[in-house]
Amino acid sequence: MGDAVRSALTRDHLNDPNYDVEDVLRRSSSERTSSASPSPSVHPSSTIRRRANAGPPPPLSPPIHQTTGHSSGLQQGSTGTFPLISSIHQAPHQFPPQQSYLPTSNVPNTRQSYSSHIASGSKAHASPHNVSAVPRINIQGVEDADQEEYDLESIAQTSSSRRASRDSYGYEKKGTVRGYEDTEEDTRSEMEFEDDIEDDSPYPEVRAAVANTDDVSMPANTFRMWLLGMLFTVLIAGLNQFFSMRYPSIQITALVAQLVALPAGKVCERIFTARYFTITLPNFSRRPGDAWTHRYRFTLNPGPFNIKEHCLITVMANVVAGGAYATDIIAAQRIFYEQRWSATYQLTLVISTQMIGFSLAGVCRRFLVWPSSMIWPATLVNAALFNTLHSTYGRPEAGHMSRERFFFLMFIGSFLWYFIPGYLFTALSMFNWVCWIWPKSGVVNNLFGYNHGLGMGFITFDWAMISYTGSPLVTPWWAEANVFASLIIMYWIIAPILYYKNVFFARYMPISAPWSFDNTGSIYNSTRVIIDGQFDPVAFREYSPLYIPTAFALSYGLSFASLTAITVHTILWYRHDIMRQFRSSLRDETDIHARLMQAYPEVPQWWYATIGLVAFILGIITIEVWDTKLPVWAYLISLLVAIVYLVPIGMLQAITNQQVGLNVITELIVGYFLPGKPVAMMIFKTFGYITMAQALAFVSDLKLGHYMKIPPRLMFLAQTIATFVACFVVVGVQAWMFGNIPHLCELKHPDHFTCPQARVFGTASLIWGGIGPQRIFNAGQIYHPLLYFFLIGAILPIPFYLASRKWPQSWFKYVNLPVFMNGTSLMPPATGINFSSWAMTGFIFQYWIRRRHFQWWSRYNYILSAALDSGVAVGSIIIFFCLQYPNNGGFELVWWGNTVNTNTLDYNASAALTPDGPNRTFGLLSWS
Repeated sequence: MGDAVRSALTRDHLNDPNYDVEDVLRRSSSERTSSASPSPSVHPSSTIRRRANAGPPPPLSPPIHQTTGHSSGLQQGSTGTFPLISSIHQAPHQFPPQQSYLPTSNVPNTRQSYSSHIASGSKAHASPHNVSAVPRINIQGVEDADQEEYDLESIAQTSSSRRASRDSYGYEKKGTVRGYEDTEEDTRSEMEFEDDIEDDSPYPEVRAAVANTDDVSMPANTFRMWLLGMLFTVLIAGLNQFFSMRYPSIQITALVAQLVALPAGKVCERIFTARYFTITLPNFSRRPGDAWTHRYRFTLNPGPFNIKEHCLITVMANVVAGGAYATDIIAAQRIFYEQRWSATYQLTLVISTQMIGFSLAGVCRRFLVWPSSMIWPATLVNAALFNTLHSTYGRPEAGHMSRERFFFLMFIGSFLWYFIPGYLFTALSMFNWVCWIWPKSGVVNNLFGYNHGLGMGFITFDWAMISYTGSPLVTPWWAEANVFASLIIMYWIIAPILYYKNVFFARYMPISAPWSFDNTGSIYNSTRVIIDGQFDPVAFREYSPLYIPTAFALSYGLSFASLTAITVHTILWYRHDIMRQFRSSLRDETDIHARLMQAYPEVPQWWYATIGLVAFILGIITIEVWDTKLPVWAYLISLLVAIVYLVPIGMLQAITNQQVGLNVITELIVGYFLPGKPVAMMIFKTFGYITMAQALAFVSDLKLGHYMKIPPRLMFLAQTIATFVACFVVVGVQAWMFGNIPHLCELKHPDHFTCPQARVFGTASLIWGGIGPQRIFNAGQIYHPLLYFFLIGAILPIPFYLASRKWPQSWFKYVNLPVFMNGTSLMPPATGINFSSWAMTGFIFQYWIRRRHFQWWSRYNYILSAALDSGVAVGSIIIFFCLQYPNNGGFELVWWGNTVNTNTLDYNASAALTPDGPNRTFGLLSWS
């Protein structure tokens, strides 16, 4: 058997000059011997593993510095590496250094060095310098090898059906998948390295991205963590709220904070003093006989800025990056219903909607966070990026520009360039040159217009336009291809046909616009049918039915189809995975990550219950004190909808990385239960749909903390405080904008603050909560045919699934109907150019560069995305506050390059036909 294993190892590593077969066999033999007769370990992680099913261990002392007696040689970099993992020469299969901190009271100014002292089964092989490195995945050295297999976003779809070969340490490796006979002969994974797999996650994608070690002495609750975390919380929440009311806008994602926090933390490490301070605070945990006060010692600089501090800062940024959905309610009330309620109402509404989701996330940890089968593929990208950044920061990289320098240069370039399309030559942003040539042609402006047309074009020089629907450098190419196919088929082919056939009386309106119209072709005046916050049927009969443009109608149809498509698609593709991992979660199978987390005290359930109770009471106060028209029983139903769907949809997202939205369900429920109450509809939808979506976002962050070994109670405090502070930030920013920016949310705002999302939300409230779905979608009503999209969405995934099973190597396997249906959900207010330029940029970076220049892509792609976003955001702030806002209009540049777009039919939202019926109206002759 020894000769067979030796021959197999020699064959698999024939081209690796640094691989020593005899050394591997010796280490394997010693590990089996030590596992048979374990010796006492001096490190607390050994206790953690031995007591996997016991309670948390007592407080641990700092680890003892030791030097291992053997080392592993450096492995030559291969032609490709795992995405986000450095290609520099590193020790194989080890993760970035975990700092160990010793008491520094005697020598307060001593800086601690990076070192690792945590054993991890057979993976604990230290380098000669006692520095660990990122795990390497050997990739076959073929220039045109398909790297898509290692995309973390799609690995969950392939891992269950692909037979994986493994290297000598148990990690999945790329290459030709061996046949049945080869797998029968080579049983190293089952024989020699069984302990390795048992001491790690059972899922290869988790093993490839997450360290199976922990340093419990690593400080995470530090002053600099809170300083940087709160700084990013305020900046990201405020900037995203500011930009959300503008078109085109830019969103600052947590990726920006993740990249910027590391150098910022290193700066704090250099400039903060390491001396200890003593403060006296009340003793809240006082027992009889104890003193009423307690003295605490702390330091501003406990040592090197570490990966746990970095993770907490990123989590604080991530929980606020999405903003507060309730602010759209406040904006829609002002725009559509002329309701300007107090700041107390705004704060109670925002805090209650944000914090209820957080409390639900904590309650469902047992099902969605702790089980190893709940993978959460999106968090693996962050985990891999953390490991890469900390393993390479500050090290000289021969032949490569450092990531920090690359980020800085791209940020400066993006910042300077944005002054051209954002201020000096704005036509480069809306570069619809065809409309400049034929400004009065209705067909040309409808098809090629970037404002209210279909945006048939690919050229724009504004990153804000390209990334309006999300960064194309982050989304996988297969998803971008599905979205682009949806754009072409649904909006560039079907929409013009429907429009010029005058379906739904569409030619009396612009082909695409984020608002509704009356029968005179004017924007629907909601105040004529909503009296004192409630629908008036008599006024409705005297005024007009509601009409929506073609693109808006198709958007509703696709949202109906996506609800059923994702259900059928998930059953077809993931039914076996879901059932297997659901059964696994019920058996409470813990992996090494769950056992390592037992070193930290868990958050009591009553902490989350208290947060939920307070938020629940604030919600009741909101709907009862102010005239929202939402009864308490409906409020309870909205929360019940979120609670019922939370765990099953969370399991679906944890396994497949796809989420079923409840927006359509909540709109249907409130539309039929509470007809004629638009404000109640918006609040009901927020508590029903957004509560679940936010809870799953919080759960995803909890899983990231689980992977990164963040103390749970510290994670609780970081998420809670960041969310609470962000509520005040977004409400304050929005109130300042309404009070200080003239003509905010007008359709032709000179600085583009048209509030596109609030207008779409307000129109939805008018459709579902004001006039009601029974007057728009019931049988015999004008938009009843859109309900057939529910059936279309349920049927379409079936033939593509069968085709992919019959021809597994064909393009059918890349068709994802939920992404196809839901990918263009932002249209309107987005137009075709936002998706076409997004897909073209994604093709260049996520397909061409990724295949041809993979090492460059893995090193710089995500950093480039964050740098472009940051540069545009800072440039927009400088342009607005320094050039546009001062002196009631600022320093406006009036010349052809800034006015050519305003002279087109597209900019003025012109319709193809003018009303020619009685009293210059169009459409239905009778309605009720």
